Amino acid sequence: MKISIINGPNLNLLGSREVDVYGSQTFESFIEELKNAYPAIIFHYFQSNVEGELINELQRAGKECDGIILNPAGYTHTSVAIGDAIAAISAPVIEVHISNIFSRESFRSISHVSAKAKGVISGLGLKGYELAVQWFLNNVSN
Repeated sequence: MKISIINGPNLNLLGSREVDVYGSQTFESFIEELKNAYPAIIFHYFQSNVEGELINELQRAGKECDGIILNPAGYTHTSVAIGDAIAAISAPVIEVHISNIFSRESFRSISHVSAKAKGVISGLGLKGYELAVQWFLNNVSN
């Protein structure tokens, strides 16, 4: 099984950015733990702060992967184009947010992505990514 993890803006700063909200672990160390926990899965990881690059990666991964775990970060609340990209691809997408976006500023409860995703996991920290992997293992045949 091939799973692509796509992270949006500012998630390259995990481990040092607002550790009270996002925790102190870097995503690089987390992805290594995930690879070790699921050695039969081929993981591809991509992070960008640029909306168009995220769309290009969704289109690429949508053709090549069995599933996509997407944390669109701040673009969740602003990007119709990312939502449209999800609707245009065949690979299922699980949207993940490290923080509980519904318990933060009111504008974060608006999503242009969630309705296009297969499901949404929010507020469970980095564990949300692992739960998305487990969903793919239980629900997607490769």
